[in-house]
Amino acid sequence: MPRHYFGGVLLAIVESPDHLERHVELIVGLILFGLVFLALSKLVRIVPQGYEWTVQRWGKYTHTLTPGFHLLVPIIQSVGHKMNMMEQVLDVPSQEVITKDNAVVRVDGVVFYQVLDAAKAAYEVANLEQAALALIMTNIRTVLGSMDLDESLSKRDEINAKLLTVVDEATHPWGVKVTRIEIKDISPPRDLVDSMARQMKAEREKRANVLEAEGFRQAAILKADGEKQAAILEAEGKKEAAYREAEARERLAEAEAKATTMVSDAIAGGDINAINYFVANKYVEALKAMADSPNQKTLLMPFEATGILGSLAGIAEIAKASFEKSGTSAPPPPPGRVPPVLR
Repeated sequence: MPRHYFGGVLLAIVESPDHLERHVELIVGLILFGLVFLALSKLVRIVPQGYEWTVQRWGKYTHTLTPGFHLLVPIIQSVGHKMNMMEQVLDVPSQEVITKDNAVVRVDGVVFYQVLDAAKAAYEVANLEQAALALIMTNIRTVLGSMDLDESLSKRDEINAKLLTVVDEATHPWGVKVTRIEIKDISPPRDLVDSMARQMKAEREKRANVLEAEGFRQAAILKADGEKQAAILEAEGKKEAAYREAEARERLAEAEAKATTMVSDAIAGGDINAINYFVANKYVEALKAMADSPNQKTLLMPFEATGILGSLAGIAEIAKASFEKSGTSAPPPPPGRVPPVLR
């Protein structure tokens, strides 16, 4: 309100008593309205959803206001703390942690918690968020300090579970429920990361060499097994061939023996052609063997061969004479079956 207004009001009050009474009534009315409004604001309290307020009487906690409409006695009763009952997120700042094998890593995380008891959260701890952060950071150093670097990098679920168990148990007297703790990042030093990369590369190369050697070994085993099976099959084939060859020779011997028996019976029966056939057959076989020789291009009949042929002719005459003495005549052999020497 401008200054000249107050000046005008004072001037009007000095000049006229009626104006003075009228303005005093206005001022008193405004003061009474302000007192009533203040009293109502202290009397009527509306708690929003998701919050709970603690009530104090002469500074001492009495009860908790839930969401909705409430009436308090001004001056005697007052609101102590306005507690957020919804689940909240608290960022854990990054810190350096020394692992069991003396590796320095930087760790940060995030915590989800919810106030279950507004009175305990308000009066059991002075600063809830600061106390929770200090507790969580201390337990992160404790848990990671009991693990080596490889375990801390590969077992985050185990780290989260340990932290959740310890922190939830510690914050239970404060009326707080820690629902989840997550380690966001674990960052080893740069030189340590390079060493781990070289180690991983060497491990992969070792694994590749082992797999390659295993492949060569398996191939050699399969090749040897194949050669073994081939040798076994070849031996079985030779065995079967020898058996078949022996059986063939046996059959041939039986056939020759049978043929010899038949020739002998024919000779005994006076058949001169049987002798001619037997001698001619052996003679032809001998000539065939001599002609099939790889180094034999010209066949020369030795002197002994003509003697043998003459002997054969003599044998044939003796056999013919024997048949004549016995009174039987030998029939002439059919043409084309007896060699010319015996005709």
